[in-house]
Amino acid sequence: MKEIRVGFIGLGCRGSDLLQRIVLPQGEQVVAVCDEYEDRAQAGAQAVEDAGQARPAVYLNYRDVIRDENVNTIIIATAWESHVEIALTAMYAGKAVAMEVGGAYELAQCFDLVKAYEKTGTPFMFLENCCFGRRELMVLNMVKKGLFGEVVHCAGGYQHDLRSEIAFGKENRHYRLRNYLTRNCENYPTHDLGPIAKVLDINHGNRMLTLSSTASKAAGLRDYIREQKSDDEFLKGQTFAQGDVVTTVIKCARGETIVLTLDTTLPRYYSRNFTVRGTKGMYEEVTDSVFLDRKEDIEHDFDWRMSKVGSAKEYEAEQEHPIWQKYLQEGVKGGHDGMDWLEFEAFFKSLREDAPMPVDVYDAASWMAVTALSEMSIAQGGAVMEFPDFTGGKWHMDVVK
Repeated sequence: MKEIRVGFIGLGCRGSDLLQRIVLPQGEQVVAVCDEYEDRAQAGAQAVEDAGQARPAVYLNYRDVIRDENVNTIIIATAWESHVEIALTAMYAGKAVAMEVGGAYELAQCFDLVKAYEKTGTPFMFLENCCFGRRELMVLNMVKKGLFGEVVHCAGGYQHDLRSEIAFGKENRHYRLRNYLTRNCENYPTHDLGPIAKVLDINHGNRMLTLSSTASKAAGLRDYIREQKSDDEFLKGQTFAQGDVVTTVIKCARGETIVLTLDTTLPRYYSRNFTVRGTKGMYEEVTDSVFLDRKEDIEHDFDWRMSKVGSAKEYEAEQEHPIWQKYLQEGVKGGHDGMDWLEFEAFFKSLREDAPMPVDVYDAASWMAVTALSEMSIAQGGAVMEFPDFTGGKWHMDVVK
């Protein structure tokens, strides 16, 4: 693609941040902005003007953005429910797509994404920024070098206290509130699963076979609302469907297991709990530690924190991923510790070079499917659900394009 002309759809907290801190500073031309709330759309247009560009077209309906002949690239940062619908409309219109993360509401959505891509060939990238995280890429680099031996097990979590964001969802016009009221599932799996999938070669020689999910009771939001929002008569009378802690166990074709944890409605510190276990060592995000099968590590296995042996920082000089070596030299930019900048830089570079996207439609379908499958599993008491093969058998040949 010679000239990228962006139509930016969805200008809430996440969308406006990406527009102002990532897309515009990277020098991309934004020719249209859209949000169903006019104040947000107008604020987005003003941000484009403030960045020195011509005022973009302003729309309240995403279909008008896609119809705009001046737009050839769509960025989707709307509520979870509308991601796939907008992406499909854009792909069939021949517009390149970058779609923000979130889980699927039904498996059919995942198949629809793959079908649209295979039928149209429209460039599509799933905006999983954690695949570009510094530690995630360093650990991936170490795995590919064989430093952890044969990987056997991985774990991850979206462990983030979101009680305020959810409870004040009506005031802030945030979609999480309605989802937590009506659904019980692993609703946000990709921050933790994405980097794990790259470590385990999912869709490139490996795939996820089965899933089982369980959910705890829902008490965190109930108590929070009673204490922090006692004047909200509507929410005080509601029973939230979403369990406070959801645990999902996945089995892979090569025999590895994955445990994902959703933990967003109880008081806690932020963590993605990125963990990789292999026959020669491990990485653990909670302590930011590398533990290898070597004498100096094993001698301190019981006093690990006190000994200060194995800090992942000790490995940065030799094991930093090339992407981050270059990034650190140039200067880290953007949000989420620099991850957002890298993912959009990769998207726009792939567009210009007509190259495969680093996080593609098969990744999106596989990872988003976790949400739909987990909802079915929880409803059936933790029943084992089978993953569809969205690659049509190509995963084992590592030829997914």
